Amino acid sequence: MNTDYLIIGQGLAGSLLAWELIKRNCNVIIIDNGLENASQVAAGLINPITGQRFVKSFGIDYLLPTAKNYYEELAYTFQQSFYIEKTMIRIFNNNKESNSAIKRLDQADYHPYLGKLDTSPNTLNNICSPFGFIEQNETGYLLIKDLLACFKDFFITNECYKQATVAYQDIQIEPLIKWQDITAKRIIFCEGYHSGYNPWFSWLPFQLVKGEILTLRHTQPLSNKILNFGNWLIPLDNQLFRIGATFDRENINDLPTELGKSSLIRSLQTITNSFIEIDEIKHQANIRPCTLDKEPFIGHHPLHPQISIFNGFGAKGSLQLPWYTQKFSDALLKGTPIPSAINRYYATHFVT
Repeated sequence: MNTDYLIIGQGLAGSLLAWELIKRNCNVIIIDNGLENASQVAAGLINPITGQRFVKSFGIDYLLPTAKNYYEELAYTFQQSFYIEKTMIRIFNNNKESNSAIKRLDQADYHPYLGKLDTSPNTLNNICSPFGFIEQNETGYLLIKDLLACFKDFFITNECYKQATVAYQDIQIEPLIKWQDITAKRIIFCEGYHSGYNPWFSWLPFQLVKGEILTLRHTQPLSNKILNFGNWLIPLDNQLFRIGATFDRENINDLPTELGKSSLIRSLQTITNSFIEIDEIKHQANIRPCTLDKEPFIGHHPLHPQISIFNGFGAKGSLQLPWYTQKFSDALLKGTPIPSAINRYYATHFVT
């Protein structure tokens, strides 16, 4: 079996890249082990303004419209909504945060993303905000698991999906890429944190981070807005919500822990005492493929240019991937420059 591109990993990165290349009339085969991956666990949160200093995410003015348009096209294709736009209530943890927000409101390029500001101590829908809050606009979340299920059905229907675990030693790279009965012009690894163990790309400076998320049900109706208070709370319906995420660089595994759960529950209790009767629906953990410089890893192996990587989007994949997918596809098919290319690390990290 011959193909143009052999893509390893059917998370959000691999799925969107495969979809984009197929749209451009390329032959693609995507291989996935069928296990729950970080994309399926992730909240898919899109938040243009982050951090204590309320800084715009790099590239947000082109990344966000690209993402929204892309997910709208996918909704039309699959006749199902995937991106849920919701206002976010950012609860200030101290006066420094409220002062930073006030300063941003004086900057015109922040106006599309910031709304109502209230710096008075108050309680908003049973949520305590002693230092006030600000509404953030252009925020929402992607239903990643639903989207990946639609992609999988599409790939299976079009006979370009295979469920299997790929052992690196079984991949032949010369004179052509070959794995089992598949021969490809190029292999692209979209494996999430597993690329940290990939023999061709383990030299890249990944900074893996474990995160845990809880899905809970509350007996009382919830606000319809996302809450951000250091952690985040996403309402799924009027009683069901997700809260996350922990941040653990030491214990790199996908095992939910009591410590992670208690940490999330305690953070919830700092903003409200109304969540007394809550039922745990799901407790999940997985590993974010973050990187040293917070930029994704995209490009080709320095000695084997037919081997590529498309990875390292960390917690911002839902926002960044549509734009980077298009640009990487342009690079593959038209020879245009690769954004966030891994050649920035050739001299400092790659050892022959």
